[in-house]
Amino acid sequence: MWFKNLYIYRFTKSFDTTSDALEEQLSSAAFKPCGANDVYQLGWSSPLGKLSESRVHVADKYWMLCLTKQEKILPSSVVNEQVIERAELIEETQHRKVSRKEKTELKEQVTIELMPKAFARTNKYYAYICPSKGYMVINTASAKTADEVTSYLRKTIGSLPVRPIEVKQSPATIMTQWLNRDANPPAYFEPGLECELCTSGDEKGVVKYKGIDLDIEQIEQHIQSGMQVDKLALSWRENISFLLSTDLTVKRLKFSDLVQEKFDDTNAEDAAAKFDASFAIMAAEVDNLIPELIEAFGGEDRSAIVTES
Repeated sequence: MWFKNLYIYRFTKSFDTTSDALEEQLSSAAFKPCGANDVYQLGWSSPLGKLSESRVHVADKYWMLCLTKQEKILPSSVVNEQVIERAELIEETQHRKVSRKEKTELKEQVTIELMPKAFARTNKYYAYICPSKGYMVINTASAKTADEVTSYLRKTIGSLPVRPIEVKQSPATIMTQWLNRDANPPAYFEPGLECELCTSGDEKGVVKYKGIDLDIEQIEQHIQSGMQVDKLALSWRENISFLLSTDLTVKRLKFSDLVQEKFDDTNAEDAAAKFDASFAIMAAEVDNLIPELIEAFGGEDRSAIVTES
């Protein structure tokens, strides 16, 4: 299991639940497919799919979870077409104008009638928790999806004191300095061949560069005009490459051949063993990346973290 994105949360209080207790809690909110009239269903399923019934997959100090979402696909164009036809029929047979309120009621009626015939789309959202180091990582670049996963986990277990990681210095300012050569990135980070610059203010202007050396005059001119880095391609210790956003979301995560060799050396044969080995290796690499990512931007702002005396 190799994540393609990292949305990183920090626990503001220690996560004291055991893996067995968490397993029991997630099992009480197990995923069930949509019924005939359901618009969507959320629930926890096994990260290993049919290979295991466990909803908490433990590999060393990392616990992986999988939130499954199934939603009915009912195109608005189909609903609207039916509403128009029924409204026209009423107007022809009853010789009167259909009101806006009636059209709203017709839309609700059509939706209820068509919902059992709608196709269902299923998505799986993977996340893992490292209780010993107090963080949670979700395989998404979407704040909306990350919020949906954390909100449902909070609903399931009753409490989830987390927030996105916070740093002491502005990532936009620091990465702009790296690109403008006003400061050097830490030795373990190497800028890549992609960046996105944007202006400040409500109406943001955006300039993107991809597949070229970023040490060019045009980029320098954009920065001098007041633009700042919003996204920057980086490689870390020749092990991982990614696109880093100023909210510290890691996108398009790629693991190097060196990391892949670690997986090959495990000689994992069946699907479950391969899943377990790849998850453990990936999580260990991310475990080393996170503190250096935080360090690059002045260290972590821990003002909201509750520490035990």
